[in-house]
Amino acid sequence: MPLDGRTQTLNRLFKDRDAQDVVEHALKMLGDAAMVSSFGAESIVLLHMAAQVDRAVPVLFIDTEMLFPETLDYQARVAETLGLTGVKTISAKRNVLFERDNENLLHLHDTDACCALRKTEPLEAALKDVDAWISGRKRFQGGQRAALEMFEVDRPLGRLPRIKVNPLAHWDSSDLNDYIETHNLPRHPLVAKGFPSVGCTPCTTRVASGETARAGRWRDQTKTECGIHFGAPQ
Repeated sequence: MPLDGRTQTLNRLFKDRDAQDVVEHALKMLGDAAMVSSFGAESIVLLHMAAQVDRAVPVLFIDTEMLFPETLDYQARVAETLGLTGVKTISAKRNVLFERDNENLLHLHDTDACCALRKTEPLEAALKDVDAWISGRKRFQGGQRAALEMFEVDRPLGRLPRIKVNPLAHWDSSDLNDYIETHNLPRHPLVAKGFPSVGCTPCTTRVASGETARAGRWRDQTKTECGIHFGAPQ
């Protein structure tokens, strides 16, 4: 069955199923599958669900080399707490960084190029052989995410299409908080300091009361996505 028809069928079948069922199906029935995680503010929910299915699940963690130290510490702590043995840290190659951002200043004048260099390109290389990958995006995050389905077709440039799975597409912030509290899961330390969404250090700021969770990402720019999910604006 073509992927478009397959994802439509899966969305119908899982319409009223819970996120744990979606994760289990993705890891057991969609071929070679991997999870991509930022180990950010809400990542613990999906990581915990995956650990219930298979603690050896491949988890790709992108170290842009501009992350908060708290995120790096949290990544190690969560992997140990959940017993995740398949976490793989990926980064841009040293020679590529030297050629395109040898002073680590690219983010100051071209955030799209910086995200492509440090996030999108390394991730695409790591995903080249997978049949499906799991992300933690949710509709309530707004913007281009507002119409997310749980199963969608991912069409990377120059590669065969594959399935992308968004088990938490229909969850909201209260669902996430309830899950974390119910399972007594450790929270990212920056959440308590005013960072409900955590990215790279230069492009993440605290969020004021009344702002949306992602308001601190690329503040005062039209940019809302790093490019991993939707690509950089043309």
